Amino acid sequence: MKSSFEELVNSPTPILVDFWATWCGPCRAMHPVLDALKAEMGDRVRIVKIDVDRNIDLAVRMKVMGVPTFMLYKNGHELWRDAGVLTKEALRKAVESAEKVT
Repeated sequence: MKSSFEELVNSPTPILVDFWATWCGPCRAMHPVLDALKAEMGDRVRIVKIDVDRNIDLAVRMKVMGVPTFMLYKNGHELWRDAGVLTKEALRKAVESAEKVT
């Protein structure tokens, strides 16, 4: 999965990666927030959900210490990272900041 992850995040469009787990209540609480963000921002952001239980090696390599953990990438560079339940506004501001990065 290593090479495919690098390929995935190597995009000029901001990529919001959500490391989550099926058993995680806060992760489930974030689903409608992420759906609303996608509905609001459309093609300006791509949201990718990665189940940590199915991708343990990647989660370890990316130093995911808890779920949900969010990482924002553009052109292969991690620009932002946060964990826990976040508001749509906080996520939108992170994406908008990433859009300005060249």
